[in-house]
Formats: sequence, C-alpha cells, structure tokens
Amino acid sequence: MFDPVRAKVRLVAFTGTAFAGGILLASGMGWTAGSHAATLFQTAQTPSEAAVQPVADLSQAFISISESVTPAVVSIEAERPARGGNRQVPQELREMFPFFDAPGGGGRSAPQETGGSGFIISPDGYIMTNNHVVERATRIDVVLQDNRRLSAKLVGADPLTDVAVIKVEGGRLPATRMGSSENARIGEWVLAIGNPLDLGTTVTSGIISAKGRSLNIIGQNARSNSQWAIEDFIQTDAAINPGNSGGPLVNLRGEVIGVNSVIASRTGYYSGYGFAIPIDLARRISDDLIRYGRVRRAVLGVQVRPVNPEDAEVYKLPRITGVLVQDFEGDSPARRAGLQAGDVILSVNGQTVDGVGELQRRVTAYRPGETVTLGIVRNGQPRDVRVQLIEAPLSAESGAPSRAPSRQPETEEAAQVSSGKLGVQVAPLTAQLAQQYEYKQPGGVVITQADPYGPMGRRGFGQGWKIASADGQAITDVRAFQRLVDGKNSGDILSLVMENPQGQRTIVNLRIQDAR
Repeated sequence: MFDPVRAKVRLVAFTGTAFAGGILLASGMGWTAGSHAATLFQTAQTPSEAAVQPVADLSQAFISISESVTPAVVSIEAERPARGGNRQVPQELREMFPFFDAPGGGGRSAPQETGGSGFIISPDGYIMTNNHVVERATRIDVVLQDNRRLSAKLVGADPLTDVAVIKVEGGRLPATRMGSSENARIGEWVLAIGNPLDLGTTVTSGIISAKGRSLNIIGQNARSNSQWAIEDFIQTDAAINPGNSGGPLVNLRGEVIGVNSVIASRTGYYSGYGFAIPIDLARRISDDLIRYGRVRRAVLGVQVRPVNPEDAEVYKLPRITGVLVQDFEGDSPARRAGLQAGDVILSVNGQTVDGVGELQRRVTAYRPGETVTLGIVRNGQPRDVRVQLIEAPLSAESGAPSRAPSRQPETEEAAQVSSGKLGVQVAPLTAQLAQQYEYKQPGGVVITQADPYGPMGRRGFGQGWKIASADGQAITDVRAFQRLVDGKNSGDILSLVMENPQGQRTIVNLRIQDAR
C-alpha cells in the first residue's frame, strides 16, 4: 500500500544521496590533488551518512515543531440542536464536512454532537477554529493536551471565511506563534496538526501544493451575504481528516500559516488534497471578532471575475492575470473614485492581484475608512485609482447575485434568430418573455436557448440572460445583433455585456467558433 510519508522520506534520502554523489564526482575532477584531497576526505561523511543526514535533520525539525506546537492545539466538542428535516444540505458539504451525517443529524430529535480542532492564539485563552466546527452550538467544550476539559464560550464567528473564535478560562495557557501566509511559498514543507476527540493529537507532513485556491463552497453554505464570501485557500498534501478541521497548518519555523479547513474527497476522508485558510486573513477576522464581536469588512463595492485569455487580448494586458471589473454595488466607493466596468485590477497598494480571492483578501487586510491605491489597466494603459473603502453591509439579508432563470420559454417567438457561432438562440424580449424571465419591463434581446457546450454556455450564460451590448453597441434588435455576429470570423473576439433580471451586468469576451 502506498505510504505518502515514506515516499517523502525516500525523496529526501534520494536528494541526500545525489548530493553526496556530486561531492564524490567533483573529487575526481581536479579536487583530489595534494592537500585538497586530504582535507576533503578527512572531513566528508561517507555516502550513506551524507544520505541519511538530511532525513535526520528534517525528522528532528518535525519533532521540535510537534513538541512546541501540539500543547497549544485543542480538541473541540460541540453540541447543537438536531438539524430540521426541511433543510437540504448540499452533497458537496456532506463530502467535505462529514459531520453533517453524524448521528443525531438529518432531522432527528436528539442533539447533534460534532467535533473538531482549534489552537490557542493567546495565553489568556482565546482559541481559533473553523466556523463549521462550532456553528449553531449550544454547548462548547475544549479538551487540552493535558486532558483538562474546559467550558468555552463563543466570542464570534464568520461563516463567510469559515473562521471562529472561542474562549476558555484556564489560567496562563500555551499559545501558538503566528507566521505570515503571504510569505509562504509553493513547495514549502508544512505540518498539519489536529486534535480530534477520538484520536488525540495528530501530526501529518506535506508541502504547500498551491495558493489562492477557490472551491466555491463557503458561499454555498452561507445563509446570507454569500457575495462577500472569501475563498483563497492554501492547498497542501499534508493529510487532513475529519476532526482536524480548525487545527493549525505550521511551517518549519513552527509558525502558524493557515487554519486547516476543508478536504476535497468523494468519501469524506483524505485523498491527497487539503485546504487551509491563510493565517493573514484569519488573524484579521479574529481580531475583529475579539474586538467588536463581529466582522467589520472593508470592501471596494465592485463585482469582479478572473481575467481569461480573451480578456487579456481585448484589454492589452502584459499577461493573463488580475480581475475584471463587471459592475458596482449600490453607492460604490470604487465607482465614485473613477473605476469603470472593463477596468482590470492588477494590484492593491503595490501588492499583486492574480484572482478574485486574492483581491478580497488584500482588501480585507484594511479597515473601513482607509484608502487604498488600485493599480489598474484601462484600454491597455496602466493607471492608479485611489479608493476609500467602506464597510460591507453584512448585517443585511442578501444573497449572491442571482442569475436569470433557465426555464424553456412557453412560446417561441416568430422573430427568433439562431446565432450558431455563440451556441445560443436569441429573441426580442417581449412583454410575455419579460414576465416569464421576471424582467421589470420588455425591450432588448434575450437568450431563449443555449448549448451548454457552446462558447456562451461554457461561460455559464443560458436562457433568460439579456444581451445589453456587443462591441460597445447597445443591442435592441435581434437582426442587428445577428448581422454583428455574422460579421465575425472564427477566432475573432466578441465583447458582450450581459444583464440579468436584477439589473446586474457581466462582461464576457468570447472567441468566435465556427457554427455547428
């Protein structure tokens, strides 16, 4: 059976052997004459010793880290009311957070017992964990490494980042040392530490496999405000299993760089992919929870999406990176500062932005009222825009921007025209279709059918989306739109502004394909 830990040790041993072999090879290429040879072979280790030493050094580092960090890693036991049978839990959450299927759940009357891990962040008893470990808990107990069981109170939780803080009273407690997730590098060795109730303290090793990962899972689990969810996970191959959620991800300096949160698995158990919340983000959230009892999140007031190759070509970007501004939220400070739809944000206060999660994390590092400088590209020209941040209205009930309904129209309009190059059929937005797709008033052109594998379908646009403009021209007539599309050759790019029934707009740049 494949053992990932042994495989990693063999890799280190191989590296050490290769290093030792290099020394011996070099010794036969001019280093063996006179005193040089005597000095070399008097001080050098044998090949086997040289191969073992890196493994021994790494092993000692793991031991030292484990001994220093594990006393501050706790087990958390939470009790929550039985989940009502009317609420459907998404299958993705059942796979990633198996406690949803624990005994007592699924609408049974018995209280639901759940558990996880956490780590002490201050000697006076503040503990960081995941929101999903303590969500809806009516009782929280903490078990320390010395087997003391303490009652904990919830300080605050943020379902939009899956971070929570609880507190115990137990005298002066051992606390973890915080590092910086910003400085963490792909390929860096890390340890994932947990303290599940059924096992006790566990330590697994691995490397950072990737940064800036988004799983589209936190927003789905949020009951409201899901447009403010932040997913910017650190991915690691260090084993994270149920019960380890909320434990620390630690670098070889013994510093916490992440909060173990999610596994990607069809079975609910580790299969090679673990994800941790960056500690820079988690600390910012925990500071707010401790200080205010809630999160005061700074926002720009923009709707954005990642840049794709077609966007980079249209906006003359030096490389495929950044986020594309789509639309604005209400009285947006970004709009007031001069930001425009179609601008590409590349940096915040000089720190690069490669994706949506990274933009959210960088903005969240600041407080409402502070001013940041955005590095943007507009029509191929770089410029700076200064924006004063505002506080996100997290207290209001608001869901994610919804897309238009994808129902089949009851009647097909006589004027409907096929646009095979885009993989859609469009029609005038008549009063009947406006009512069916829930638009406030008729007018313009709407998609009535879409090939899910066509250029627009692959981007998520289907029935009910309105085409507001194409290549900068307002679209009010089906045949005019068809002529514009017909004028495009295969490989050309068409720039569209799409609109849903709520009036939210999305920019999409599509590469035309031959009609099928």
